[in-house]
Amino acid sequence: MRKIELTKLNIRYALLISSFLFVGVGILRGEHLVVLKKAVNICLECIGVG
Repeated sequence: MRKIELTKLNIRYALLISSFLFVGVGILRGEHLVVLKKAVNICLECIGVG
């Protein structure tokens, strides 16, 4: 493989690993519950129930 291709591949893997890391930190902080609550409120407002 060429050096440029290896660099691009390393960048892709680094971004993939960092994205999993940030998702894990968000789950540990309980932010998925906040997102779910906001999504439910938006859906209920659009339907007109809330």
